[in-house]
Amino acid sequence: MSGWVRDPLLAGYQARSWSIPGAQLAEGEPEVALTATLVRRGAPRHDRAVLYLHGWNDYFFQTHLADWFDAQGFDFYAVELRRYGRNLVPGLYAGYVTDLAHYESELDQAVALIHDDHPGVPITFMGHSTGGLTGVLWASRRPGLLAGVILNSPWLDMQGSPALWRMLSPVAAAISVVSPLAELGSGVDTGFYRRSLRADEDGEWDWDLDLKSHPAFIHRWGWGRAVLAGHARVASGLHIDTPVLVMTSDRSDFSRTWDESMHEADLVLDVDRIAAAAPHLGPLVTIRRVTGGVHDLMLSREPVRRQIFDEMARWIDAYVRPDGLIGRYHENLRHDGAGAVRQQAPDAERGGSEGARPVAARTRRGVRPSGDAPGAGGADTPGDGEDDVARGDQRGWWPQRRGRRGSWFKWSRPGQAGDGPDDPDLERPGHGKNRS
Repeated sequence: MSGWVRDPLLAGYQARSWSIPGAQLAEGEPEVALTATLVRRGAPRHDRAVLYLHGWNDYFFQTHLADWFDAQGFDFYAVELRRYGRNLVPGLYAGYVTDLAHYESELDQAVALIHDDHPGVPITFMGHSTGGLTGVLWASRRPGLLAGVILNSPWLDMQGSPALWRMLSPVAAAISVVSPLAELGSGVDTGFYRRSLRADEDGEWDWDLDLKSHPAFIHRWGWGRAVLAGHARVASGLHIDTPVLVMTSDRSDFSRTWDESMHEADLVLDVDRIAAAAPHLGPLVTIRRVTGGVHDLMLSREPVRRQIFDEMARWIDAYVRPDGLIGRYHENLRHDGAGAVRQQAPDAERGGSEGARPVAARTRRGVRPSGDAPGAGGADTPGDGEDDVARGDQRGWWPQRRGRRGSWFKWSRPGQAGDGPDDPDLERPGHGKNRS
């Protein structure tokens, strides 16, 4: 394994690559070692760290995210998996894997290297899209390892009808056994997501088109089976024993005609399906749906990014800071089995920190001022998303209102208006409209 060297892509960053023990080449690939790479912002200088994992057809280039974490007191690391990013070699099947569990050795090694830098440092995981799916499967199998999990549009479920995918899964399994490398049709790529992001089109970002390409990586049946198996594991229920923040855009848009509003929607995944799957991750999950966010929320327009960072800071202050809830909640989570947290947090622990600026929450009547939103610095829940840890009855709080997508639950104590499920003012939760 090599030591830290100057990163070839990002000025001021360092990279460390290693050959993956036991990693097997696919038929037709060149005889090269399959490697993984860990990128860091610089030598460690903080008392906590974050490990970031990219999505499909992606690599780490979002230096503004690393800068933000550094300002929050985190050493920033990004791991790139085999056949991605800095590990891509001509002739390899980009992004190909037949089981998402194969990536666990890369994630474990990344954690080991971080601990080599700073023994015992608490690590928070952050994953985007497919990296979010890979990460939650890994985190669920590593109790006690992580201080928190932050998910940026995690691919927790397929878009479209769940019944249809249940019917297609055996077909995918059969084909993947016979022809795992056969190309899996992925529909028409309109290029709108790239267009909404690239600075040379209608966006503001630049990246290496050899590593984050268009057209995107080829989908193959063996890979498709691995993803469906991962979704099935999520649907059956995981038990991530640390607080989880799930963030998505407030809407998806799969239109075949370009519109400027695509700068403010997820053009890749169905955010309703993600929100529906998120509660299966563990006993303490905060869901935040961000108005105006794109698929990679970190690449949203600047005002939206600023709000997202404020929301992340508030959640970190509540759940990940050493003086926050991490110790007590982790003890509850790790001794509560598959059940939910049953202890009510003291009032002082329910609010966000004084320094974090909450995101304005959207209601049926438009945008509610940030100060009025739940969790905005008072004794409310740490997040203010639509499905934000919807367990008010276990905290002595009741959900008083539920709006449409992107809205928030208003929590009230027993004795206030809307203080129980039989209260006539309480609206029963509806179901988001799934795209098919």
